[in-house]
This record gives sequence, structure tokens and C-alpha cells, in this order.
Amino acid sequence: MIGRRLAILLVAGLAAVLVAGCGQVGYLAQSLNGHMRMMSAAEPVSTLLARPDLDPKLRERLQLSQRLRDYAITELHLPDNNSYRRYADLHRGAAVWNVIAAPELSLKAKTWCYPIMGCVAYRGYFDQAAAEAYARGLREDDEHLEVMVGPVPAYSTLGWSTWLGGDPLLNTFIGYPEGELARMMFHELAHQVAYADDDTTFNESFATAVERIGAARWLKARGSEAARETYERGNQRRLQFRALTDAYRVKLAAVYDSAQDDEAKRAAKAHTMQALREDYAKLKAEEWGGYSGYDDWFARANNASFALLSAYGELVPAFEALFEREGEDWPRFYAEVKRLAKLPKAERRSQLESH
Repeated sequence: MIGRRLAILLVAGLAAVLVAGCGQVGYLAQSLNGHMRMMSAAEPVSTLLARPDLDPKLRERLQLSQRLRDYAITELHLPDNNSYRRYADLHRGAAVWNVIAAPELSLKAKTWCYPIMGCVAYRGYFDQAAAEAYARGLREDDEHLEVMVGPVPAYSTLGWSTWLGGDPLLNTFIGYPEGELARMMFHELAHQVAYADDDTTFNESFATAVERIGAARWLKARGSEAARETYERGNQRRLQFRALTDAYRVKLAAVYDSAQDDEAKRAAKAHTMQALREDYAKLKAEEWGGYSGYDDWFARANNASFALLSAYGELVPAFEALFEREGEDWPRFYAEVKRLAKLPKAERRSQLESH
């Protein structure tokens, strides 16, 4: 589900805590502590697989994860390190909870900037209650700010935690269907390849392009017929979801960019959001057979929700086109993405989208 898709939560580390301003110390400390607790809970997959009493279902998923990890290295040329060679059960439903915010009459996400990390369009918490409390504070401080709190099943440390054992597999996503597990792992590993400071949309769109191409290739080459059918059904719904929400994001942007006064914009926005939910109900009933996996997203949809969607999908077609221009050669593709990531943001976007 897009609303639950991945976001990077960089753990800044002790150095960042020490140089942060007073208002950031508590936040960065919880990030560091939460990450370290997760890392300490992880065990090598090889150790777990050697246990005769390991749950058979978990055994099968861990074995699949290692085949996916090997494929990521040999076929997708993703980093060959110890990420996803360990597993941790966090005994909760999400790795972190991200807070995303946007103005009442804008789709531009609020950003937060940190030492080392740079600026990102979300603020992550390892405790759901803390995330909800921060979201309430944002709403109370600015009544015209729309906020959402979304559970995130995994995040990437961009390879920084390799010396601690690497990013682990987690109970929050190990049970995903085969194609979705492939997407998850390939996406997070892609973040270790290239990262542009202060450009969430570039980073997430790149990783999303890698996950899409990589998962499709895995399923074609190694997946079972059942896995391919399950993935195709889910992917078709995902594409229809994106088509619907992209169309309404354009409509909302037109409302916000219009010359109307704020009251007229609010009325037009309310009408647009109602139409969105009606179109979703029709799609769900007529084409999805009542599938309810996106109900929560539409029930809570606001400008922050749309801002997050934009980050994950806006530049994906440009990255897919770049992959084709580079002859579908992964090393060449990554080299070009790394080059673009080093450019100033405006120049980066211009070059990526100009071909």
C-alpha cells in the first residue's frame, strides 16, 4: 500500500545528537536509541535457520529472503554487504511511524532539516504514541496545517549501519507476498546506491523505479505462477490507485493555484475530495470486488497524503526511461543516477527529465 510504503529514516548517530540544537536533541536521541534497539534484536538468518524448532512459515520466508538478497547482488548489482542477512522481531506492527505535513491549500510537504541527514519531508518516530503527539502539536500550532501519521514497515540507513550488521529483515514485512517482499528489499537496497541531499522525491522515485523493474524481473525469472498471479493482481490495483490519485492531485493543484480567494478554494477542495472518495468507492465495487486494502488511505486522505504520493511516484517514469537509455545496464544506470545526485537540485531535475 502506498501510504505504508517505504521512507528513509536516517539515523544520524551520536555525532548529530551532539551538534544538534536543543530542540532537536530529544528527537535525534530517540532515533538513535530506537535504531540501536532494533539492531541489537537482530540475529543472523543462518543462525535462525539452524534451529530445528523454528516456525516453518518463518523458515520459508527467511529462505526466500536470502534468495532475493542473492538475486539483488548478482542480477540487479545492488550492494553486496550484510544488509538483510539478519532478522529481528520488533513485536510491533511498524518499524517507525512517519509524520508528514502540508499546508491546507498546498501540496508542498513541510520539510525538517538535521545535522548530517540534510532535509527530508517527514519526521520518523520509533514509538507510535510519540509520533501522534508530535502530529497533534503540529495541528495545534498551525490550524491550517494538514498532518498524517503513517506506519512504515522498513527504512534504510543508506549503508551507514553496515558495521553494526546492516539493515535487518523485520517481522513488519517478512510475511509479504513474494513480489511485495522483493519490491521492499530492492527499494531499500537502492537507497544505498545513490542519495541526493534535500531531495526526497528524487531519492524515493529512484528506489521505486528499481523496485518495480527488479521485482518484475525476479518474478519472471524465479517466481512461481502463483506468485506472479498474486503480484499482478496487487500491481494492477496499485496502478489504478495511482492513476486515480494522480488525476485528483492535478485537480487539487489547479484549485490551489487558481486566483480564487481562500474560502472559494476551500469549497472547491471539499467538492474535489468528495468526488475522489466517490470515484474510489466505484472503483472498489466495480473492479476490485470489494478489496478494502486502500480504505484507510482514502478515509484519511489530505494534502499531506498527496504530498507523500508525489515523493514516491513523480519521477519514476523519468528513471525508468533513464534505465532504458542506459541499455538496461544496471551499473551504467546507477553511475548516471549518482552523477545526477551530485548536481544542484534544479539542474538535477532538468537533466533527468529533459531526455
